[in-house]
Amino acid sequence: MAVVEKVIDAPPEQVFEVLADGWTYSDWVVGTAHVRDVDDDWPRVGSRLHHRAGPWPLSLQDASTVLECRAPHRLVLRAGLWPAGEAIVAFVLEPLDDGRTRVTIGEDFAAGPLRWVRTKLNDLVLHLRNKETLARLSDIATRQKPDR
Repeated sequence: MAVVEKVIDAPPEQVFEVLADGWTYSDWVVGTAHVRDVDDDWPRVGSRLHHRAGPWPLSLQDASTVLECRAPHRLVLRAGLWPAGEAIVAFVLEPLDDGRTRVTIGEDFAAGPLRWVRTKLNDLVLHLRNKETLARLSDIATRQKPDR
């Protein structure tokens, strides 16, 4: 499992607001090219975010499904990318002093060919992808104004 963490200068509630807005996923999830639709009850368990991933014209259409949601501390998704497979992605938000949040993203392939093609190079690419994903999440979360 690829695990990456980053401290974000925003409280967990503010960071989770970004996770809870499915329409922003293509802005910060590296590899997501376009969000096609988001269920009205996102991020409730069972709700889906319909996306396109990868570069055009090779992009794949699929959906991600919420497996667990404990706002503002945890969100677990089953991210589909068929026919390549699917991954389980867990976001954990831990409050820190001074209104900051430690965000950890853990991702592992759960089904399909990607699950069986595990190499150190794939793990490195996944690690770098998730590091950039958290950097983008941080940029968006710290731009948001907290509700007061």
